[in-house]
Amino acid sequence: QVRLEESGGGLVQAGGSLRLSCAASGRSLSNYAMAWFRQAPGKEREFVASISRIGTATSYLDSVRGRFTISRDDAKNTMYLQMGSLKSEDTAVYYCKATSMDSSGAPSHYWGQGTQVTVSS
Repeated sequence: QVRLEESGGGLVQAGGSLRLSCAASGRSLSNYAMAWFRQAPGKEREFVASISRIGTATSYLDSVRGRFTISRDDAKNTMYLQMGSLKSEDTAVYYCKATSMDSSGAPSHYWGQGTQVTVSS
């Protein structure tokens, strides 16, 4: 099964930028649809962005559309989240998720451990 490790989080001032990475090991990232989620203190984990297996389809949470860009480099077995114009409400632990489908169409989901993003106002 795939293992995921996020990196790139940190402390940034409002209006700044960060690029998160999600490195996969154990299996090729090309087998998976990928997504970013985040969880702020006291809140439920929420969807941020997703990208299809071949990278042709992306989707975003309304509040990040136009500020965040999801991408993938299967040759490097890595997915990215470029975050710009950061706001204090973007403060959260960011998680990457990989999803594969078996022959019957049943999904399997794999999560990383998360990386903290803190935006100071």
